[in-house]
Amino acid sequence: MSRERIRYDARRHSVVLTRPFLRAVLLALAGALALGLPWPAPLLGPLLIGAAGAIAFRAVWRWDRTRLVITTDRIVLVEGVTRKRAAGVRLERLQGVEVEQSVPGRLFGYGTVVAGALRVDYVTEPHRVAELVH
Repeated sequence: MSRERIRYDARRHSVVLTRPFLRAVLLALAGALALGLPWPAPLLGPLLIGAAGAIAFRAVWRWDRTRLVITTDRIVLVEGVTRKRAAGVRLERLQGVEVEQSVPGRLFGYGTVVAGALRVDYVTEPHRVAELVH
């Protein structure tokens, strides 16, 4: 009986934070703009800024709590804290691993790894991950 050992453990690429941060910045700017408008518009300012903070916080929280783990026996995507979800595939059952990369993905070093039924987007160094799985 072999003991399962971790060979790779990483978060998804930080590029996943781009869209939520852009939304948060736009909301915060709208909130700051509302503060300079005549009454009652300034009441919206703190609400919009607070919503922007909540969006950014949630995005970072999800990013921090999502990990791709490759062990000697399987590849697993683990998500969440209070309601933890894990989707995985045993390495012995894999027939192949695919790596998909867009032009921005090649520039910034991320891509999608498809291992059997498991599809993981925004993987840092996807070719290295594919080599580890092989």
